[in-house]
This record gives sequence, C-alpha cells and structure tokens, in this order.
Amino acid sequence: MNWTPQGKHLIAGEWLGGAAVFRSSPAHGPAHDFASGDAALVDRAVQAAEDAFVTYGQTARAERAAFLDTIADEIEARAEAITEIGTQETGLPAARLQGERGRTTGQLRLFADHIRQGDYLDRRHDAALPDRQPLPRPDLRLIQRPIGPVAVFGASNFPLAFSTAGGDTASALAAGCPVVVKGHPAHPGTGEIVAEAILAAIRKTDMPAGTFSFIHGDSHDVGTALVNHPLIRAVGFTGGLRGGRALFDLCAARPEPIPFFGELGSINPCFVLPQALAARGAQIAAGWAGSLTMGAGQFCTNPGLLILHDHAAGAFADAARDALTDATAQIMLTDGIAAAYREGTQRTDHAATAILRNDSEGRNARPNIYQTTATAFLADHSLSDEVFGPLGLIVTVSDDDQMLELARALEGQLTATLQMDQGDTPLAGRLMPVLERKAGRVLANGWPTGVEVCEAMVHGGPYPASTNFGATSVGTMAIRRWLRPVSFQNIPDALLPQDLRDG
Repeated sequence: MNWTPQGKHLIAGEWLGGAAVFRSSPAHGPAHDFASGDAALVDRAVQAAEDAFVTYGQTARAERAAFLDTIADEIEARAEAITEIGTQETGLPAARLQGERGRTTGQLRLFADHIRQGDYLDRRHDAALPDRQPLPRPDLRLIQRPIGPVAVFGASNFPLAFSTAGGDTASALAAGCPVVVKGHPAHPGTGEIVAEAILAAIRKTDMPAGTFSFIHGDSHDVGTALVNHPLIRAVGFTGGLRGGRALFDLCAARPEPIPFFGELGSINPCFVLPQALAARGAQIAAGWAGSLTMGAGQFCTNPGLLILHDHAAGAFADAARDALTDATAQIMLTDGIAAAYREGTQRTDHAATAILRNDSEGRNARPNIYQTTATAFLADHSLSDEVFGPLGLIVTVSDDDQMLELARALEGQLTATLQMDQGDTPLAGRLMPVLERKAGRVLANGWPTGVEVCEAMVHGGPYPASTNFGATSVGTMAIRRWLRPVSFQNIPDALLPQDLRDG
C-alpha cells in the first residue's frame, strides 16, 4: 500500500489544513510537513464531539462493539503502510511495530467483547417496597453512564498502542465517549494513518462524524486549549512527569475541574532476595540487563532500580556488566528523548558509582549501570528520578530491615518486582504489604517490561506513577475511567437507558 501523509487534521470527518506547519523529524526516510493546530480547531473538534455525544452516548453496546471491531479491521487493512511510516518516524524495528499493531487491534477487539457482555455497567436494582414501614422505599436502579467528550494525548514511546487508537481512545469509545486526540509530533504520520482508519470505520458503521477527531501540534498550545475547553469531561495522558503534572494542574484549575488520568513515569523497583541471589544471581543479572535495554529502555515499566544485599553485590554487578559489555547503540524515539537520557546519565555520574559507563551520541543510546548504597539513595532524591532509557541503578542494603526501609521510602510505582526462591518467602511476606501500597502491579520472578492486555491487568499506581491510583490505562477496567454512576428513582421503564429496562 503506497501512502503519503496529507499533513492535515481530521475534524469531525473533514481533513483540514492550516497556515502554521511543522516538519517531522524521522529517524530515517523522508520528512513531511504537517499542519499545526490552534485553539479554533480545538473548539471545532470539541463542539463536534459534544454534538456527537447526544447520539453516540446512547448507542447500543452491540453497535459500539461493531465499531471497535471495524476500527481494528481498518488498521489491519493499512498494516504495511503503518509499519513503513512508523519505522521511519520512530526508528523502531518493523517487528516491534508489527507486534504493537497487533496489541492495538487486540485491545480494540477485547474492549468490544467486554462491552458486549455488559458486566462493566455494574447494574444494580433495589426494587420498590411500597408497604415498608415507617416509610416506603422507591424503585432504584443504578448503571454506569458515559461522561462525554474525552481528550487523549498520544504517547511518544508507543506510536500505536498508546496513541491515536490506543488504550485511552479505545476504552473511551467503548464507554460511549467521543474522543479528540492530540497527536504526538514525534510520529505525526503514524497518527494520521490510524486516524484515517478510524474515519473509515465511522463511515462504515454510520457513527456520528464528531465521534473522533485528530489534531496535529508541535507546541503546548493545542494541548492547553484542549484541556481547558469547557466541554471536555476528562483527559487521558501517557508521558513524562513534568508535562503530565502541568496538564494535571490545568485540569484541577479549571472553573469546573475534570479528572486527569495521567501515567507519568516509574523506576519500577526490583528486589532480589537473598536465597534467589545465592542460587541464580548471574541468571537474574542477565535477565535484568535484557529487560533494562529492551527497546533502548524506552518503556514506562523499565526496571531501572534493583535492590539487593551488599555482600553479593559485587558478583551481581559484574554479571550485569558482562551481559551488557557488547551491547550496541540503539536509536531512540526522538532527539529530545536522547538528549534527556544523556542528561540523566550525567546527573547519575555525580551521585553514584559507575559499573558500566558508555557515552551516547546523537539520537543513539548505549546502556549504563551504576551502584550506590541504600543510605546514599535515601539521602539523594535525584536518584529516584526516572531516567528514560537503558540506565540501571543497583542499590545495596546491609540487611533485611534496611531493604524494608528503602521499600517504604519509595514513591508510587507502576510495578514492583520480587526475585525470590522458596526460602525467601518470609522476607517477601514482610515486603508485600509495603509493595502493594506502592505499585499498581506486583510480580514475582519475571520482569515488568511486558504489560498484558487482559481483564486482570492494572497499569497505573500511586502518584507520581499515575495521577489516579484507582484507575488503569491497560486492560478492560480502563473503560471505567470514562463512566460515572447514575441512579434512577421511580423512572418509567420507557425513559430508562436501554440496559436498565425490564425485559
């Protein structure tokens, strides 16, 4: 399939340009010009989304499920073109883009199947008790209802699964909420071709044109206008702490505050317990090295922090270094991400001891490993800041109590990992009550780089991992972010939402 970006915005079924443009910065291949959005385009898109909500918010679950399935079909129909433009813009290998495309279409179909079943609606009915004394009870029915237009920000590190038709968009559409996407400027062509797929699905399933809009932008102005628009009811965001916190504050400062579901970053601590360390330390070190450098470390679940007892730290550090000695440079997603990685490496140089130190140049990154003590880690907050890329920090503890002290001092995380053997169960039992308060996902004897899209997944955690500890951006529970409970008292059956009616 031969495909060239139009460089335009998709606003309620129309492709629109503009006077302001920016040029893409691909890892390889041709650069393209893209229109840059403004507040007027944002208003047009959001107004269309509000108009569409009147109809789309009332669609039957089967209709929305068919829409989601059709989006997946249309993405797959553009598979080769998506891979081509995606690899050019991001530098990610074709196999990674193909796998991510499968994840994207898979979660669309998963959400379709989930809403067909209807359990997510949490329907409840307390029948009337007219003869109850001293007062009768009215008929009460409860159901989850869609909240209205949702703003979604594309992610830099997942051009498909967390961007235009990614988990935030798919779950909001599943809930019955129109979506306005602010595309990420790192992969504008990839965002545009997926927007084409969604538009094709809208037309094939006769959904309102304003159900979905896509706006390009290379400045903060578009995002600010989108978050501040009074008709936007919630925001989904995956990105860095600084930008996410700024948007979070905007949401809270609005005359009518709205929820901001932001995933902001995590260092994903891994605790290597003594028995496991003694039995298979070299194996664990090699596994950590592989997880740390997967995709140039550009995963929000990258295990950047590893904690172990100091008596065995030397052998472990040697094994990790040996596993990465011949690691080649990997291209990073953007020049800005590469520059931030170099800055994070230089910052760590001043606070910890280098075990493996590599210089990175341009848009390429090479792995780095550092080591410090728990006492030094607890005294220097900068060591707990995420470095987005293949950088790992080993923190040594003197005993089990200090390991627990360090665990209690950690900020909120997306994940926490235990590397343990059977003999480590007592220590793991002491850590578990701490870790379940610190992370959205706790795992044993695995690595967190790999987020399964399924019913039981949680991808979120206490701040600063995310801004809403009760939500997930991966898995079917993600749909609940865009719903609110409504109770209906003595409402005639004909006026109730279809899913609450008798018979």
